[in-house]
Amino acid sequence: MGINTERDIEANMQIGPTDQGMVRIFIEADGVEIPMDFEPEEAEEIAEEILAAAQAARSVSS
Repeated sequence: MGINTERDIEANMQIGPTDQGMVRIFIEADGVEIPMDFEPEEAEEIAEEILAAAQAARSVSS
């Protein structure tokens, strides 16, 4: 399985700050909960990667 493998799985994702000054990405699917905490700088890097991927996806679909 890779990035291009489609799956029919529903998941919920929440993103927000924690009371410890971290950024949490929280994913829940099929009863499994995955909390991932990041330093603010790491979260900014992830955001930049998501934006770059969105831009690349636009060029593929055009």
